[in-house]
Amino acid sequence: MAEIPQTRFVRSGDVDLAYQVFGAGEDLVAVPGLPSHLEVMWELPEYAAFLDRLASFRRVIMFDKRGTGMSDPVPGVPALEQQVDDIVAVMDAAGSARACVAGWADGAFMAAMFAATYPQRVSAVVLGGLWLKALAGRPETLAPDPVVAKELSDKIEAGWRQGVLAEVLAPSYTDDERFRSWWRRWEVYSATPAAAAGLLRWAAAFDPAPILPAIQAPTLVLERAISYHDHHSRRLAAAQIPGARYVELPGEDVLPYLGDADAIVDEIEEFLTGARGAAESDRSLATVLFTDIVGSTEAAGRLGDRRWRYLLEDHNARVRRCLDRFRGVEVDTAGDGFFATFDGPARAIRCACAIRDTVRDLGIEIRAGLHTGEVERQGQAVRGMAVHVGARVAALAAASEVLVTSTVQMLVLGSGIGFADRGSHTLKGVPDRWHLFAVEHA
Repeated sequence: MAEIPQTRFVRSGDVDLAYQVFGAGEDLVAVPGLPSHLEVMWELPEYAAFLDRLASFRRVIMFDKRGTGMSDPVPGVPALEQQVDDIVAVMDAAGSARACVAGWADGAFMAAMFAATYPQRVSAVVLGGLWLKALAGRPETLAPDPVVAKELSDKIEAGWRQGVLAEVLAPSYTDDERFRSWWRRWEVYSATPAAAAGLLRWAAAFDPAPILPAIQAPTLVLERAISYHDHHSRRLAAAQIPGARYVELPGEDVLPYLGDADAIVDEIEEFLTGARGAAESDRSLATVLFTDIVGSTEAAGRLGDRRWRYLLEDHNARVRRCLDRFRGVEVDTAGDGFFATFDGPARAIRCACAIRDTVRDLGIEIRAGLHTGEVERQGQAVRGMAVHVGARVAALAAASEVLVTSTVQMLVLGSGIGFADRGSHTLKGVPDRWHLFAVEHA
């Protein structure tokens, strides 16, 4: 997990707002979309890497909107004017006289309103997730279908804190238990069900059409080419901003820090600085290991919160002892799962088997998946196709099974490790078919 910047608080009206400042350079105020939590967001390597990239060329100022995350809870959804006042309060507290203001989804509406209201304090604008309710001369509605929006908000109220939005906002990660575990934690800490549903209903009903033409600062509008988005509507929204630049990037995930997040940051960096700076990273060959507890939800319900917490602490301690023994490097821990890297595939296999064996007397079983490939290290984050492959292999493993790709199996020939053929499989979101093997003895 990346080092979390210090969280500070500032008073805006009668509400305390939580904010963070990190990075160096000219200021960029990041207005989060959806509910947020300033500290939980750093626990996801993809999110931390995204923020680190922004901080490599700007001093980033982020905050939890009132009613979400670490900021004070409030009844209902605040008026847009009040939310703009919150941006002013956070900028003043951070000592920022003028900044680029960036926002995604409902955060884009706040950023647009701030830019139109306080042009003297805005150097540039970056927006994503725009839509219009209607446009002069166009009778059709351009915003999200209100029936669909209501169905989704009702689903949020009924199933919030169970990861209900993950399939909509991150379809390529739906079978990634590491991400889903983090997402459930994010939902728990970011907002109440009523607050989350209310925010969605507000965003679906809001029409930024009167605001966009009043934006004076240079503006970049970014979108992902997601199949269920109305691309024409997005282009029409961008066209209402004088001189705005519209860029559409490939990808199916709504959340900008997932998928090819570097492509999004590249566009922002070029827009703000005139050049694309390559992310400082190291690439190397590594074996990635993913583990998680089988039937964790059922076990937690059976044991109760306190006993489950104690069991999980014991599990985590045992896993970490195994990682130390086999020179594994812990990258991330989310919920009941571990993500670690190794400098040798045989050590990674033996570590996975040791973890499997040592947690059995706790009355639990784990599943594990391994793959060897090139990874990119940026700060504390580890990324690359090898990471995605490893996570998807782990998702296919049975209880107490250590499942590996043919790459791993080939690299440990002569080590004495035995395997059982598990056949060829398709891994979601990963090209080609993959031959998998289960470890029989190590």
